[in-house]
Amino acid sequence: MLRRSLLSRKAIAYASAGTIAFAGGGYYFLNSGPAYPPSTRESRKPPPSWLPPSREQNLNVLRASGSGEEDTKLDILIIGGGATGAGVAVDAASRGLKVALVERDDFSSGTSSKSTKLVHGGVRYLQKAVMELDYEQYKLVKEALHERRIFLQTAPYLSHMLPIMLPIYKYWQVPYYWAGCKMYDVLAGKENMESSYLMSKGKALETFPMLKSDGLVGALVYYDGQHNDARMNIALVMTAVKLGATVANKVEVTQLRKDADGKIEGARVRDNLTGEEWEVKARGVINATGPFSDAVLTMDNPSHKPIVQPSSGVHITLPNYYSPRTMGLLDPATSDGRVIFFLPWEGNTIAGTTDAPAPVEKEPRAAEDEIRWVLEEVRRYLSPDIKVRRGDVLSAWSGLRPLVRNPAASSTEGLVRNHMIHVSPSGLLTIAGGKWTTYRAMAQETMDEAVKAFGLESRITNECVTENVRLVGSDAWSRNMFISLIQRYGLDTEVAKHLSNNYGDRAWSVLSLAHPTGEAWPLYGVRLSPQYPYIEAEVRYAVRHEYALTATDVISRRLRLSFLSAQAALESLPRVIDIMAEELKWDTSRKQEELARTTRFLQSMGLQPGSVVPVPALSSQGWWEWTRSKLDGVTTKKANTSYGRAQFEPGEVDSLREAFVERSRVPAGRLGKAAIRELLMSIPAYAGIRTKDFEYVLEETGLAGRKDIDADEFVEICAELKDVSFAPVSKAVAKNLTLAIPVEKSGGGV
Repeated sequence: MLRRSLLSRKAIAYASAGTIAFAGGGYYFLNSGPAYPPSTRESRKPPPSWLPPSREQNLNVLRASGSGEEDTKLDILIIGGGATGAGVAVDAASRGLKVALVERDDFSSGTSSKSTKLVHGGVRYLQKAVMELDYEQYKLVKEALHERRIFLQTAPYLSHMLPIMLPIYKYWQVPYYWAGCKMYDVLAGKENMESSYLMSKGKALETFPMLKSDGLVGALVYYDGQHNDARMNIALVMTAVKLGATVANKVEVTQLRKDADGKIEGARVRDNLTGEEWEVKARGVINATGPFSDAVLTMDNPSHKPIVQPSSGVHITLPNYYSPRTMGLLDPATSDGRVIFFLPWEGNTIAGTTDAPAPVEKEPRAAEDEIRWVLEEVRRYLSPDIKVRRGDVLSAWSGLRPLVRNPAASSTEGLVRNHMIHVSPSGLLTIAGGKWTTYRAMAQETMDEAVKAFGLESRITNECVTENVRLVGSDAWSRNMFISLIQRYGLDTEVAKHLSNNYGDRAWSVLSLAHPTGEAWPLYGVRLSPQYPYIEAEVRYAVRHEYALTATDVISRRLRLSFLSAQAALESLPRVIDIMAEELKWDTSRKQEELARTTRFLQSMGLQPGSVVPVPALSSQGWWEWTRSKLDGVTTKKANTSYGRAQFEPGEVDSLREAFVERSRVPAGRLGKAAIRELLMSIPAYAGIRTKDFEYVLEETGLAGRKDIDADEFVEICAELKDVSFAPVSKAVAKNLTLAIPVEKSGGGV
């Protein structure tokens, strides 16, 4: 009877309807809402122009605050111009407060420009939350997924969805990964981007042809966000300025000022460009200096115990042929348990990151063993016919992520896993930790606490509204705006897309500064480097509209060229300096100083040994050549090793063939392995090759069993020997690298 009831037409109809309703509701729940918000203004024509206050005007506001007059006094002084400080400035200004932000170096010059470029909740954190029943990890993921959606809504031109592939090499991992990613989708709820899905082996290799096929079962694809971190930081700063904030880079806090009761009432600051010092008065001071938080806390209290334990996150940039343009890859189980992302970004591929203890430095460098560890992990997932070479590393950088200990916590408590807000007895408010994705929520919490701590309730005009504040450049932007730029100015398509995706509707203002190319096409947009879509007008815009003060500010944080290719940045440097000299009235001495300083900076970005500053054809060659000779050998001394992208220099293959023919004495001759070894020893470039490397190469090329070798095979051996000289470290060596910090304790600062 029961069986008949369950199999009746009515029961089957109800079950079918319920299944359809559940599936449809679930699909709607996980895919509701547009991926990109609509424009609020006409996107086919330039928006109203806006020129921010000059740096000198901003400095005058800071000077006036120290006069003692109540109406010139600041409500908030923020120290630190990274993601956190800029986010706090936007929040404070949008509440109607009189706020100023000072930065010792440049906006986003530290950790905020050296991230993995992801806007994510953190699938790894979710795994830890489930496996270890850690509620704090769960809350971190939940908050980050909510902020991820807001991130993409408030700065749509700077951020976008990115599918990320998890390759699967064991059948039991299929349900495990599927369940984890579906939980990630459900946790995002209505704010989910797209639903994760499984791929067959064939589809995975079609989508990601560079992937290793041996043992591949399939793949799972989930969605997260990606952004241009330094450009996002600049957009936050300029949005704060537009809302009424005062900002100044290259201004350093040298001392915190206190009243008779020991409460902080301002700071003494120094303009690092001129050396001038003055007092700044404020009702409250916020320390948002990331890895340098302890330095400010020590100013407040000389007996302060350090709360920051920085970890080094190393990333490398590889050519675009290492990954497809629209799909990232995540290696969730590396040789030592760390997570590696392998992502397309700005036309190239970035791989990282590492987690290892590191000292606090102004310009940290990526250690060679960490670079090679990343290369070795990349090699594990790519097809064997792709040579993963050290010479393909275009740029390498290290960012310091601050792990923080709450000074109010007992000594038995460990490092906080997201962020920490602390008010010291003197009234200094410190915000530290966290990650890019949650910058807005961190800023909101910070300002909520600051309003109470500094007694600003009567001075605010409204509560937090940053969930709906669209950043500068967003209002008149659309995904098709680049077409209007092409039609108006006659741009190259790649340049138009770059300007649209990095400046939003301000791309019109950039192009108003562009000069004709003098060519039939494109008509406008003179490139700084032929390989990348950056144009000369961007340098002028950076100086006039974005407070760029040095060549390093431009090539690293306004244009991102040093992150994509340190060599291309070096080659573009003379022209960048010439343009900035026109804008800022630099003399020859200042040009020389900029060239030397920026070249040293590029060494921290992985500039290849032996790189030489080029002499520009249109500049005064005399002083450039003289300047090069004064750079203390930084770039003009040829190093003993060089990581070249091409295996052979022009003409080198012909020279090798000629040497082989001369030794064999006939054009189509052959040589035995002993003779080949002798020939290599007679060529200076190969004289130092070890016997074991030679034997290893014979095995790799399949020539170990041959009695003799022809000219083509000899050239192949020479190519392999070059790769072996700069090959990634072996797994055995990789296991002996510096002890890693567990990723779940990295504060989410990927």
